[in-house]
Amino acid sequence: MDSEFFKNNQKGFTLIELVVSIALSLIIIMVLITIFFIQRTAFDHQQHISGLQQNIRAAMDMMTREIKMAGYDPAGTITGFNGIIYDTSQIRILADLDGSGTTTSNSNEDITYRYYDENDADYPLELKRKTGSGGSFQPFTEDIKAFTFSYLDANGAATTTSSGIRQVQITITGRTARPHPVYGYMYGTLTSVITPKNLGF
Repeated sequence: MDSEFFKNNQKGFTLIELVVSIALSLIIIMVLITIFFIQRTAFDHQQHISGLQQNIRAAMDMMTREIKMAGYDPAGTITGFNGIIYDTSQIRILADLDGSGTTTSNSNEDITYRYYDENDADYPLELKRKTGSGGSFQPFTEDIKAFTFSYLDANGAATTTSSGIRQVQITITGRTARPHPVYGYMYGTLTSVITPKNLGF
């Protein structure tokens, strides 16, 4: 029998070629995994930034709506009525929403906002809200790095008397819930000057 019959002319991979192929495949897989994690981190970061913006905007919108009702007295029967009480530690808003001639018949007629900074042991970086004069403060919004406010008179100058308040300027600085692995916490600030129409501006 001819020995040529048993010759195999098909060539396979050498061991070196196989090792090189596996190494290249591993490199490509590692690059793809790295790209995936970079994109995932960027997406998560954008989600946190979006959450931060929504958080401070929602807080500002609600406070604006309630402050604009300050001094509401449809019956005109409350003597010496001040819709906003001067206080450097909190914002207190009074309004006769149901026309009863008092601000005690409805808990939403007496609203107070107070900020607890990072040094507070119980509620750090939290803005809380209280309804009614005897109510307790409840969580309003978290991850608030700074909250400042000032009372302005009809000329836009700072005032220290409740009867002189015609505007309230509020600045809210929020931060992301978690730090970015590279950049750390990200911050956003929103400022608004609110003019309650019922205060005779």
